[in-house]
Amino acid sequence: MQDTGHSLKAYLQPAFLICVVVLALGSGVMSKFDIQQEPWPLKKSLELLDEQDLAAYKVVSKLRIENEDTLRELGTEDYIQWVLEDTDAPLDSSVRKCLLFITYYELADCVPHVPEECHLGTGHQLLASEEVKFTIPRSSGAQKVLGRHLVFQEVRSSFWGSGGKFSAFYLFSVNGTYANSRDDARFLLNANMLSKHSYFSKVEWNFLTSSGAKTFLSKQEATKAGGKLLGVVLPILEKEHWPDLEEADSVL
Repeated sequence: MQDTGHSLKAYLQPAFLICVVVLALGSGVMSKFDIQQEPWPLKKSLELLDEQDLAAYKVVSKLRIENEDTLRELGTEDYIQWVLEDTDAPLDSSVRKCLLFITYYELADCVPHVPEECHLGTGHQLLASEEVKFTIPRSSGAQKVLGRHLVFQEVRSSFWGSGGKFSAFYLFSVNGTYANSRDDARFLLNANMLSKHSYFSKVEWNFLTSSGAKTFLSKQEATKAGGKLLGVVLPILEKEHWPDLEEADSVL
């Protein structure tokens, strides 16, 4: 039987209540002033990301989603799914190869896909979910960016039980601000309801074995390797691909 008290408690959390209030006020104001958000396209397609700008990372392969149902569920055709290799890392390093998956949404609609749901739908169980603070080098000094580290385990139907563990990582960019969960991303989108433009983008990655299987990393390994990857990728996205906030319409 479902625990009704536990379910109600989740809806009484401050973050959820604030989000509801923002939604209610925002929808009323938008209705009064007939505000319709317009698509906010990328400055440059993600597919045109310059491989030469990736420093030590070499592009090994570029993957495309061929299944139309999967692409429809993804909710966008603005994406890249690249396998990268860190040429600075030893050949046997667990962080030498990674799968980078970036998606972009030019309208502040819903936030459809997060790894928690995607992997659960493919026969895995979520063992852990935690915030990870990545250090991103900037010209003005180091920046701390929060991302999310998930640990999954494959659930096999055989008598002998479950398969191995692997890690998954992601964060969102929402109108120039970073978020490390879908709820946080939605909150930032709702807070921008009075603008004519709003976007969000998800940066997701896994580290791979030499055979292409996803690997498990400790928090320390994940923080160091993820910070290096994001330190290369995020500045490129900010400068060359994601919209300029200075060009956005001012709040009405």
